[in-house]
Amino acid sequence: MIIIVCETKKMVRNLMFFAKLNQGVINRIIFAADFKKKNMTFKELNLTKPLLNALDDMGFETTTTIQEKAFPVVMSGRDVMGIAQTGTGKTFAYLLPVLRMLPFVKHNNPRVLILVPTRELVIQVASEVEKLTKYMNISVVGVYGGTNINTQKKAVYNGMDVLVASPGRLIDLAVTGVLRLNMIQKLIIDEVDEMMNLGFRHQLVKIFNLLPKKRQNLMFSATLTKDVEELFKTYFNGPEMIEAAPTGTPLDEISQLVYHVPNYNTKVNLLAKIISDEETYSKVLLFVKSKKLADQLFESISPKFPDQVSVIHANKSQNYRMRTVKEFNNGDFRVLIATDLIARGLDISDITHVINFDIPVIPENYIHRIGRTGRAGSNGVAITMVTIIEEGLLLSIEGLMKQQIPSFDLPEDLVISDVLTDDEKPKIAEVDLGKKNNLEDVSGPAFHEKSEKNKKVNQGGSYHRLIKKKYKKPQSRGGKKNYLRHKKK
Repeated sequence: MIIIVCETKKMVRNLMFFAKLNQGVINRIIFAADFKKKNMTFKELNLTKPLLNALDDMGFETTTTIQEKAFPVVMSGRDVMGIAQTGTGKTFAYLLPVLRMLPFVKHNNPRVLILVPTRELVIQVASEVEKLTKYMNISVVGVYGGTNINTQKKAVYNGMDVLVASPGRLIDLAVTGVLRLNMIQKLIIDEVDEMMNLGFRHQLVKIFNLLPKKRQNLMFSATLTKDVEELFKTYFNGPEMIEAAPTGTPLDEISQLVYHVPNYNTKVNLLAKIISDEETYSKVLLFVKSKKLADQLFESISPKFPDQVSVIHANKSQNYRMRTVKEFNNGDFRVLIATDLIARGLDISDITHVINFDIPVIPENYIHRIGRTGRAGSNGVAITMVTIIEEGLLLSIEGLMKQQIPSFDLPEDLVISDVLTDDEKPKIAEVDLGKKNNLEDVSGPAFHEKSEKNKKVNQGGSYHRLIKKKYKKPQSRGGKKNYLRHKKK
């Protein structure tokens, strides 16, 4: 028996994963980890009894790095810019201190405003607030577009303490006058990098102008872009930067690997071979770059795995998306095809594998994708399929993470397809070399000779003299006046 002691959880996960690929080795090795630092427990934070009871009901005992670092700074009342990867507990990092400081007050106007980019995130964050305030007299309302605004007007009119909203619907409600933001004490902007990517900067600035100037601002993001940095420097008051891990650092609990695949159809064959292991790949989130490709891949793979694959993207209705997420969480099917935008708002736990069917154009999105697995201390695997065209994007991702992703050879029995899709076929300009121009066939000028009556000769000044001689009087008004004047003389 061999015992290997590792310094980090990432080393443990990588050794376990690689050993599993080599059958027989794992039976002779036991792995242990020597962790240098343990995270705090929630009981060590200055939380109230109702919050601790709610956390116990949810089964949470220890904090994550971003939660531990953000709690005292948020409690101090300072503006905060928090940077942490997807799956590290950013939501609780701002909810726990904010709810801890929120006193009971009897009025209908919201005191905490949480802005998120998508409808799915509105539902998710509002649900987390409800869970944390289970033993508190605090109400929450979530508003978002794509649904009946009158129903949301009634909910807002009834009053709430915490309002979770998407920017567009928030402005719609504020313009109607049913929603008043003059009592907001805490402004929280979650997934602000995605908001800027979606073009919400104008709406955010408009919302800033509607809020009271005296407030605490909290902004949380997985990546720090130039637009995000400019936003919080302009509208925040001396913000403190809290960074749980450098931007682009992958989670330690995620094992990553790359397959170099020649084309789309070979990717489909490889995907079918991978997910055929139903026991290992029990809950897979599959990323594609577009809605069109999501539907195309679903049509290609679903016949091979009936009732095991579903698809979700922005063109699907809200009810369909909510039902699909619920069914995926319940285990009704085990593979979900999704785009980057939709995946930001998915509240899905225990994802065993993330498969990047194609590599994202924005390197930071790779971090978001793989962060859907290996959440809350659990382990996960991220598999990426890369074609020759995508090699440059892979290098950008490895440069962002400052590490190389291990490459694996394709399975020997994998069917390599030579059939290319229309997008993969080389585009060649068509040139007609068959017929040569004959000079006799060349058409002449695009006009014809004028008839004799239309041929006019420029008479110049003599023309007016001829007219005067013919009619004995001038034809213009000015000429008539001069003619009459001379005639009187």
